[in-house]
Amino acid sequence: MRREFELPEEDVDFLNSEKFKWETIVSSGNWVIIKDFPISAGYSLNVVDVALKIDPGYPISQIDMVYFNPPVLRNDSKIIGALSSCVIDSKNWQRWSRHRTGINPWRPEVDGISTHISLVNYWLEREFGLR
Repeated sequence: MRREFELPEEDVDFLNSEKFKWETIVSSGNWVIIKDFPISAGYSLNVVDVALKIDPGYPISQIDMVYFNPPVLRNDSKIIGALSSCVIDSKNWQRWSRHRTGINPWRPEVDGISTHISLVNYWLEREFGLR
């Protein structure tokens, strides 16, 4: 697995403790790629790769949105809103435009990859309550 840039120790510890296969890459920005990430029931796939964009200034600046490869579809064929595509490392990824809110803002020195992954899981589960 590639390690093209360093992550804070807390993030490395989390990713390793969860036994994720992960890498850091530089491809029009810095990305953490988690391989074979398990997703909620009700989707067309059981596992996908997940990309998280790590902006300059992280961990003070927040992680935003989530990217899936291959694209995630609902088994019930209902449309998932606020999607677009993005090229990362020469592959097409599905971008879920989901963001933190004023009720759940990014907390520097508290939030990181672990809390963002919890948010990603929440977005995946919440999707079925929306449509």
